[in-house]
Parts: sequence; C-alpha cells; structure tokens
Amino acid sequence: MLTTLSVIAALFFVAHVYLLFTSFGKAGFQKKKYLWSHITLWITGALACIITLIFAGKSVSSVIDVFDTPVKSSLLIVLAFALSLIAHSIVKMLVLPKYTRI
Repeated sequence: MLTTLSVIAALFFVAHVYLLFTSFGKAGFQKKKYLWSHITLWITGALACIITLIFAGKSVSSVIDVFDTPVKSSLLIVLAFALSLIAHSIVKMLVLPKYTRI
C-alpha cells in the first residue's frame, strides 16, 4: 500500500509540474491548466499526509517516522498550500507581467 500511495503521489507531482510548465505557451496563458497545476500539488500534499498518518512510527522509513503525530502530518498539507501560494505570487508578480509584454 505504501508503494501504491507513493507512486500515486509521485504521478500527481509529475502532473503538477507538467501542467505548470504547459500553462504558458504560444496560445497564451492558460488559466485552467494553471489552476489544475495547483490542485494537483494540493492533492500531492494530501497524499503525503495520508501516507505519514498511516505509516509513521512503523519503522517503514526514517523520513516518514519524522511525521509521527497528526499535527506534523498535517504540516505537509500546509507546506503544499504555502508552496502553491509562493509559486502563484512569483508567477503573478514576475512572470505574467513579462509574459504579457511579449
């Protein structure tokens, strides 16, 4: 089950990166793809949280064992949202102004 959840989380993260980079193209800025890139990042964070809730403290992985309480596990979701907010701020303030000038 750990392997399955990890593979699913990795696939969502790959989808996030793909959607993020393909949101900007010759066709212009694609808001729907950009939104889905954020959603897939949030899902990745939720899956990481679920993994740690299920497997922390079972000596499956020393990294997973760090998240040995529900509060520590929920920080993974907070981290995903924080990364999303930081990325959105960078895109909004730095990328889009330069992108729309072209």
